[in-house]
Amino acid sequence: MAPGGMLLFNTDDGYLEAIIRGYRAGILSSADYANLCQCETLEDFRMQLTATDYGNFLQNEPSPLATTTIQEHARKKLVDEFRAISTQATEPLATFLDYLTYPYMIDNLILLITGTFKEKDISELIDKCHPLGLFDSMASLCIATTPEELYREIVVDTPLAPYFAECVSLDDLTALNIEIIRNTLYKAYLEDFYQYCQKLGGATAELMGLLLQFEADRRAINITMHSFGTSLRKNERESLYCNFGELHPEGIMRLARADDRSSVASIIEPYGTYRRLWSAAMDNPDKNLEDAFFEYEVYLAKQAFDQQFHYAIFYAYLRLKEQEIRNIGWIAECISQKNKSKLNKYIVVF
Repeated sequence: MAPGGMLLFNTDDGYLEAIIRGYRAGILSSADYANLCQCETLEDFRMQLTATDYGNFLQNEPSPLATTTIQEHARKKLVDEFRAISTQATEPLATFLDYLTYPYMIDNLILLITGTFKEKDISELIDKCHPLGLFDSMASLCIATTPEELYREIVVDTPLAPYFAECVSLDDLTALNIEIIRNTLYKAYLEDFYQYCQKLGGATAELMGLLLQFEADRRAINITMHSFGTSLRKNERESLYCNFGELHPEGIMRLARADDRSSVASIIEPYGTYRRLWSAAMDNPDKNLEDAFFEYEVYLAKQAFDQQFHYAIFYAYLRLKEQEIRNIGWIAECISQKNKSKLNKYIVVF
């Protein structure tokens, strides 16, 4: 970045970058995980976490502790940190941070759509939504009692309205193919976010390009793998793949025609990163492909912190903290179930 660009970045966003780097310093280390794994009970676990950046975040929770309670409080800490950043952001960082909340909104809306089909009270479902995926007009969705009403509210009065209007029709919604709807929205979101990052240029475009290309490729592979043995037709599967990524276009076209796991392995063979991830998962009985993907995502997110004056660290921090919360939940559940043989199946972040 040119000196003038650095100065402009520091003027507008340098303070928030410094804050996020401070938050990153509080991410659990390998030594912290080793200490957590020594705990015999969740009360020990609670006490051990007080020696980390989490501090006394569980001090008001009565015993016995539940794993879900620990994860909920860890997630609340992340949400509070993210909101502290986003409320101070100016453009274009403010819009970039809005994009980071859209995946949570998509998952929340899918939860509400599913609940509407099952005739559940939407106001109760909102309590189960991820806090980062809440938005001001979500309360208006509570008045919807039919798929038609819910669709109208979504396309008129939610941040995801452009994606719904472009990609999801009322007929799609009433067909109740929820996973297709979810993946269609994610595709539209990722393509839009990728283009936005490329327009920002500089290190943000470079680093977010790598992160989002990986996300697009991971989703393409997962969609393909999960489609085997289902009613999803190949042309429908192809429509869910993003139009960018390392696998695009040749690998994507071949994935669209894949019939089984062995054909997927053959298709990704020329792509060194995915060949290594596939081999790592297939050669280790204690690891699956999703674990390998999570490990690589952590690797990419950590790399984002090696450069300065860019927005990718905000995305990377969210990804690293989400992995940390999964780790905390996994270790806590193993302790709760007294199943220490699987205790070490977490992904070290730092």
